[in-house]
Amino acid sequence: MDIKELYKLYQQHPCITTDSRDCPKDSIFLALKGESFDGNKFAEAALEKGCAYAIIDEPDVLEHLDNPERLKQRLILVDDCLQTYKDLAREHRRQFDIPVIGITGTNGKTTTKELIRAVLSECYNVMATEGNFNNDVGVPKTLFRLNEDYDIAVVEMGASHPGDIKTLVETAEPTSGLITNVGRAHLLGFGSFEGVCKTKGELYDFLRDHECPVFVNRDNEHLMKMTNGLADIYYYGQSDSNDILIHGEVVSCAPFLKFRWREQDHEAGYQSEWMEVQTHLIGAYNLDNMLAAITIGYVNNVPFEQINHALANYIPSNNRSQMTVTEHNHLVVDAYNANPTSMKAAIDNFKLMEVPHKMAIIGKMGELGDVVDEEHQKVVDMLTAADFEEVWLVGDEFQDIPCNFRKFKDVEEVKEAITANRQTLTGKYILIKGSNSNKLFQLPELL
Repeated sequence: MDIKELYKLYQQHPCITTDSRDCPKDSIFLALKGESFDGNKFAEAALEKGCAYAIIDEPDVLEHLDNPERLKQRLILVDDCLQTYKDLAREHRRQFDIPVIGITGTNGKTTTKELIRAVLSECYNVMATEGNFNNDVGVPKTLFRLNEDYDIAVVEMGASHPGDIKTLVETAEPTSGLITNVGRAHLLGFGSFEGVCKTKGELYDFLRDHECPVFVNRDNEHLMKMTNGLADIYYYGQSDSNDILIHGEVVSCAPFLKFRWREQDHEAGYQSEWMEVQTHLIGAYNLDNMLAAITIGYVNNVPFEQINHALANYIPSNNRSQMTVTEHNHLVVDAYNANPTSMKAAIDNFKLMEVPHKMAIIGKMGELGDVVDEEHQKVVDMLTAADFEEVWLVGDEFQDIPCNFRKFKDVEEVKEAITANRQTLTGKYILIKGSNSNKLFQLPELL
């Protein structure tokens, strides 16, 4: 059965489940595999629970059915269930002639996606990636949410290995796109920083081949090196280059980012008046994310007033650039992810914040391969230079680095220390930054 025939079957049963515990009546079960599971083993159970069909890629399933005569005709054998999932999702995406904005990058892609969603939602019904469903399973799941009610889609794409973005853009087929930045993350998977650039650049490659517009941070030298041959570029940035369409600058971070921006066209000798926006985001580094959202909103004809309204009212969640005010302290929580680039940005920004009594609780960074020791040493050096009142380091990677900071093996030790030092941990501004694996997201309720 080819993809078009499978898609006709999907149109008759427009619900795909990949979880045998969740089998809506008349849905289609698709047997995905993972490191510790094989959906093929649950295909028969999915049919018994109410699925109309099950798509499998292991022929042995057909030979071990309890009820072969009754169930065999409802099992569809394919070469690769994951590839079939992506192919079906692409076929579904092709049913809708709407703008699809693809987003990737080392840092800031989820925040930028949410800002773009907020801006575009002022004028359109927007379908956007939920949470961080941005891999080869999450992107198809996102695309299957498309229906006739949506005017525009925003699809986030993540990568941890070479070729990941190529696979995702060939599934989502974006009509425009944005790379937030490229940095030293997932080096264990990519092999080098050059590998990161090549993989993220696969979004540009697709858009270049299809002559689609691209939104580019003019100040990012790495991105600028990757833009050769792109047909239609909209630049944004903080410098005042002649070709920048949306120009912005930081007004203050006390502690929330306040910035101003304007539209400009140097060739026509035109600049709009400055517009100032007070945000709920922590971090001067979020200015680039704001400018990206403004540029995409502008190109999609969202009025300035509504752009500003969306950005001023956006409140972050999911432990990304959040300021949490507790009974005892002010917490700057960025505990979802960490790599050398985002760690430097977080520490630099916290250093610039105009607040008293700064403390940092810093967790280890993951997937750094051969440079793990070097990059954690750099973090310690940055923290030493920052001269915060107190620094706690969490994770084995910090244990052998000489410094005067307090060290902890894991979050459980940190939690014990917080309980023991309750009286002194008050009236502080505390940066909590580390990879999700550190579980530092457990700390705010204690501080």
